[in-house]
This record gives sequence, C-alpha cells and structure tokens, in this order.
Amino acid sequence: MIRPVSSRRPVAALARAAALALVATLAAGCNTLSSVFEGRRADYSKSGRLPPLEVPPDLNRPQTDSRFNVPDVAGAPGSATFSEFDRQRQAKPKPGEGGLLPVVDKLRIERSGNERWLVVPGAPERVWPAIRDFWVEAGYLIAAEQPEAGVMETDWAENRPRVNEGGLRGLFDRVITSARSTGTRDRFRTRLERTADGSTEVFISHRGLEEVQSGTNSPVFVWQPRPSEPELEAEMLRRMMVRFGAPESVAKASVAQPLQARAQLGKTADGTPDLAVFDDFDRAWRRVGLALDRVGFTVEDRDRSKGIYFVRYADTDAAGKPNAGALSRLAFWRDGTSAKKAEQFRILVLEADNGSRVQVLNSTGGAERSETAQRILTVLLEQLR
Repeated sequence: MIRPVSSRRPVAALARAAALALVATLAAGCNTLSSVFEGRRADYSKSGRLPPLEVPPDLNRPQTDSRFNVPDVAGAPGSATFSEFDRQRQAKPKPGEGGLLPVVDKLRIERSGNERWLVVPGAPERVWPAIRDFWVEAGYLIAAEQPEAGVMETDWAENRPRVNEGGLRGLFDRVITSARSTGTRDRFRTRLERTADGSTEVFISHRGLEEVQSGTNSPVFVWQPRPSEPELEAEMLRRMMVRFGAPESVAKASVAQPLQARAQLGKTADGTPDLAVFDDFDRAWRRVGLALDRVGFTVEDRDRSKGIYFVRYADTDAAGKPNAGALSRLAFWRDGTSAKKAEQFRILVLEADNGSRVQVLNSTGGAERSETAQRILTVLLEQLR
C-alpha cells in the first residue's frame, strides 16, 4: 500500500525561513536608522556657549536670566557635566578657605586656674558670625547681642535627659517631649576680646537655675540660681573648637590641662581686703570680667585704662545663716522686702610685681573695708583660683 506524502514538513520549513528573513530585515532596518540618526545625536559634555547676541546700537540690550545657565566647572574650561559640578558643589571648604573659618593649627585653649578660653586666629569681626552660628546650631536662642562690646548671651534653655528608652516610657517621651525634665536651666554668655597679635580670645561663662520647692509640702515650684559649672564651660569650649575645624582628639587634650592655683585672698597693710591674681594685667582684667559674668553681677560700665569695673551688688544680712555659702549670700537675684537695695561698687584691677591685685572700692572711689568687700572678693576667689 502506497502512503501519500505529508505536506506539513515543507510548510513548516517555509514558515521558519520566512521568520528568519523578517528578523534579518528588521535588524538591517535598525542599523540603517541608527546610522541615519547617528549624526544628529547631541554630545552635551562637549557643548559650549554661543557668543552673545549682537544688539543694534540704537536698541537697549535685553535683560537675561541666568538661573538656568550651566556653570563652568573648575579645571575643565568649555566643558560642564552634572556629576563634576555636583561633586564640587558638595565638597566642604577647608578651614581658612574663603575667609570662613580660622586656620586649625593656630587654634588653642589656654587655661589659668579654673578659667579656660579659646584663642582663635582672626579679628573679632571675623569670628563673631561663626560664634553665633555655633550657638544656634547647638539649639540655643540668642537673647542679647552687643557686637561693639563683644558680648553675646543665649536665652535660658531647659535641660532634658537624653536617654534612649524603649517600651511605653520611650513612646510617651517621643510623643510628649516636655513630659520629662531635669529641673535645671542653663544660660551662656560669650565674651570676645581682641589681642595684640590680631587673634581673638573667646570666653564662655555659665549661669544656671534649678527648680526647687518653695516650701515644705508646697505644690509651688520656683526657679532659683545654682552655682556655675566650669566643666560645662569647658565642654562648650571643646565643642566650639571642633566647630572651628579642630580634630576631636586635639580638642579633648586641650581641655584636659593641669590645674594650678592662680589667686589668693589676703589683706593690705592698712587692713583693706585684697585679692592677689597670679597673672599679668591684661589676663587678670579679662578673668575678673569673666568671673563677674559668671556670678551674675550687674556690670554697668568698665574703664580698662583705669582697670575699673562699675558693678551693682545687693548684700544681705547673713546673720542666723551660718551654713550659707559665699555664693548664696550674694542675693542680687532675689526679690523680696527683706533684700537690701543694690549699691554701686567699683572692682579695681591693679598691676603688681608678681602679677595683679583686685580690690573693692565704694561708689566714690575710696577703699572699701567692710564685710561686704570681703564677701565680694571671696566669691571672686572661687572663680579665679
């Protein structure tokens, strides 16, 4: 029996051949189109700027908007790529570049007794904006600025514990940030002093408040002053030094300097209370001013040529309070009918053979030999020694 020949194989073969021919044709067409449009492709990395439009002399040149112009990239004239431009834009300036920050290797922290201050190369006019930015970035509001006097003071800021806790307490603290508080507030005053070599000395003084109960079993709490913390001032100086570009290790080593006694309380031959400061006049003058800022004296005026600070001080009767400290007896912050009216005194800084001497004068300029003068010098000793 003779079987008929099937026609499926020739048909399948023809279909495969047609498909291959179609693919080859499409590929050739793509290559042809690519070759046609190849010459029209734009190479933006090699593009340049056209010459400006020539305007007839009797017409005004139209105003142009340069917001959408591609800036030139340094080191690649006539060529600008976004990647190169973005890399240069994000590059941080080095300290001392462009007049923004002082040179790092000239930054240093000096210490005399328990006083520390930061020496920054450059005039105070140049350092002032960086100091202001430091406090703003640290989260403090600027309450007072006196650029002509070189004094900047922050507003009171309440301390809050920075403890990462989980569970319900952590969630509660994240939702209500004011629910927890340490019961203390801090305020910082920054004083800038110009030096003879063109540098700037930056002094930071701290004043603190604490929340205490007004009476036994009383639901009322009031804010009262607490002693200043020199270590907190040192920490702010360290952070400020890092802000100016110093390495963290260098800043920590600069703060951790050995402590030496730099002041001693005594009396002159006629019985006038006297405070000896083992520094020259320039340094003693600045340290006394910083101590007055720390304690909270109201400095009404100062005359550096005569070495006099004009201050107001309200003394209180310490009788019946044998355990009251020297700082607690300075009641310039208290209000009440029992407080005495603030009196004006003069803090005199004199140059001596072995350093400087500090004395208290009355409002007329005479030597003050009362117990008030002794208490004032005792408080200053706590800050200067």
